[in-house]
Amino acid sequence: MEPSDRPADAARYEVVSGGYDAALFAAAAIPPAGRVLDIGCGYGATSRRAARLAARGSVLGNDIVEPLLAQARAFADDEGLGNVAFEAGDAQTHPFPRGEFDVAISRFGMMFFRDPVAAFGNVRRALKAEGRLVFTTVGPPDGNDLPGIVAAAMPPAPAGAPPADVHSLSRPDRIAAVLGAAGFAEVRTAPVETSIVLGPDAEAAASFVLAWGAFGGDLDEAGAVRARAALTDAARPFETPGGVRLRGTAWLVTAV
Repeated sequence: MEPSDRPADAARYEVVSGGYDAALFAAAAIPPAGRVLDIGCGYGATSRRAARLAARGSVLGNDIVEPLLAQARAFADDEGLGNVAFEAGDAQTHPFPRGEFDVAISRFGMMFFRDPVAAFGNVRRALKAEGRLVFTTVGPPDGNDLPGIVAAAMPPAPAGAPPADVHSLSRPDRIAAVLGAAGFAEVRTAPVETSIVLGPDAEAAASFVLAWGAFGGDLDEAGAVRARAALTDAARPFETPGGVRLRGTAWLVTAV
């Protein structure tokens, strides 16, 4: 993706995920002098919001994709936020400062760890003794329309690559088991719902998904034509007078 396309792609991520922010930040209860770790921060929208809340504190945004963080830094600079920084690295192994943070947050950035127990353990070590973990993860498949639409035209994974499963932490019992094994306590999950509008009609929804960075894969001309047709067909049942409207559900997870 060219740098000039990144602000538009960042806006697409907010269309898909921004509806969960109110619940996420209400649960995070970031104090004015808080120190915040944001895992899988992408283009940094949640990091920047956390930085505005922690005006006398600081925020560290982490993501494995450096080009996204370059845009996140540009956004933060444009907003004059001097208390947020961004570091590239795999949160499963990244050397975060030990015992540094009051709260770790994540908006759908904790679903693809190779070893989730090890990853959450690494995040736990970065927290203070009384530190809190607050994140959202995709809810049950029957409550989420977007993954099915995207799957209709998702390019095949490279040979030998493990499948990316957005539902890897979609069951409360699984969440509790992973976080408990990683050393967290008082694990709670609560359902959160939102509505995602991909565009005024199925054709616009197909264009949205094809342009969205999370779609993945570079399609040749014939592949793009096939994907557009498949996406349009998949989005058609969700057309309403108010646009292509999808149901989204997530688990809001808190732990200490």
